Amino acid sequence: MSSSTKVDLDGNPIKAMTICMIGAGGFIGSHLCEKLLSTTSHTILAVDVYNDKIKHLLEPESLPWNGRIQFHRINIKHDSRLEGLIKMADLTINLAAICTPADYNTRPLDTIYSNFIDALPVVKYCSENNKRLIHFSTCEIYGKTIGSFLPKDHPLRQDPEFFILKEDVSPCIFGPIEKQRWSYACAKQLIERLIYAEGAENGLEFTIVRPFNWIGPRMDFIPGVDGPSEGVPRVLACFSNNLLRGEPLKLVDGGESQRTFIYIKDAIEAVMLMIENPARANGQIFNVGNPNNEVTVKQLAEMMTEVYSKVSGEPSLESPTIDVSSKEFYGEGYDDSDKRIPDMTIINKQLGWNPKTSLWDLLESTLTYQHTTYAEAVKHAIAKPTSS
Repeated sequence: MSSSTKVDLDGNPIKAMTICMIGAGGFIGSHLCEKLLSTTSHTILAVDVYNDKIKHLLEPESLPWNGRIQFHRINIKHDSRLEGLIKMADLTINLAAICTPADYNTRPLDTIYSNFIDALPVVKYCSENNKRLIHFSTCEIYGKTIGSFLPKDHPLRQDPEFFILKEDVSPCIFGPIEKQRWSYACAKQLIERLIYAEGAENGLEFTIVRPFNWIGPRMDFIPGVDGPSEGVPRVLACFSNNLLRGEPLKLVDGGESQRTFIYIKDAIEAVMLMIENPARANGQIFNVGNPNNEVTVKQLAEMMTEVYSKVSGEPSLESPTIDVSSKEFYGEGYDDSDKRIPDMTIINKQLGWNPKTSLWDLLESTLTYQHTTYAEAVKHAIAKPTSS
């Protein structure tokens, strides 16, 4: 597609740019690469340690975007080539992070280093070389809602002012230091503050993205199949894994936490608007979620069980869920945020963006993909005798 035909939200032509995408091989990166290659004329310098999820974009050479994506196998922890790639690009997008809740407890040092220390050079290189940065943060940085500190039956708990999360107003409330679950949120918040300060003091052009549970094909991992056999993925992948293996879904502390979920393809549309509308996106922090898709984790389990039964043709288990304690599931030091509902005022005003896909539809798309892609692999993995 010729770049001259595309215009931004203000009617200005969008010039072809070079984008250095750190973490391009992950779930979000793979979808963003697909979208950029198929609908724009931008070039991608794809940086990651793995490229499994973008292999289909890198070969064969007959692909229509041949020459517009280069893969660089780099661990950003200790690689001097990173600055050179950032210098070559017009825009850097940083998606790299440890972002699996089970790790926040069991690997707090890795979590803090990955999300703060390792991100420092990226911010520094962008600032020093006058390059624009889109940095991926997390909805976790809000921590607990103000409402969660009120008694369970307090009427103000129902007041949106006490639980809707706003980029420019809501405080970031974390649990005590011994609750290591907050190591991730705290590291992510500190890098946000640093980026914001670089913008204020040194003129860094930045956009910060706070994703609220982005869901879709290629997300997370099924342990032992397309991810490490040790470790616990996030809630949706945990439930998918149980469904694929015909096991009951584990509800941590009764599954009372509330979450909103958004379809990856809706979320990618929002990111595309940020990429191509710097005048509207620079200096902004954007929630990207779908407040209409709110459920408790227990309701999510029930819905996924129903959707999976439809997708797979297999009957649901007689007891589809079991209760486990957070200590048993995540280990000592776990703590949780109660509700996560994004306020969408800022992104709507700046970029005119709204999510479209319903929770049922996004679950159906994701579970269909997982069932067809992984069912055989999971059967194979279960059937394969493990060597002791």
